[in-house]
Amino acid sequence: QVQLVESGGGLVQAGGSLRLSCAASGRTFSRYSTGWFRQPPGKEREFVAAISWSGFSKIYADSVKGRFTISRDNAKNTVYLQMNSLKPEDTAVYYCAAETDSTYPSSKKGEFDYWGQGTQVTVSS
Repeated sequence: QVQLVESGGGLVQAGGSLRLSCAASGRTFSRYSTGWFRQPPGKEREFVAAISWSGFSKIYADSVKGRFTISRDNAKNTVYLQMNSLKPEDTAVYYCAAETDSTYPSSKKGEFDYWGQGTQVTVSS
């Protein structure tokens, strides 16, 4: 079993930055691809970014490319999402998810096995 706990969300002005953290329990977490998804108010949950267990492979949604950076520290069982140049449309609940059977990260939420409870990010204009 893996438990994921997100932190770092909050209220920020447009153009600002936040760094989200996803802390995981379970000694095998370092072998799992990990992703970030978000769910804007009234909308479906959507892919944001994902990283392979090694950290060498990363993928991003087009809407965040060049602004968001995903990274991980396997020694700390933590995955990060650095969010820069935030826009009001980035407002959402952000979720961390782990994919247990993968070599390369996926953008499909159905392929992720463990999910955190989410952290709210609100970007004001």
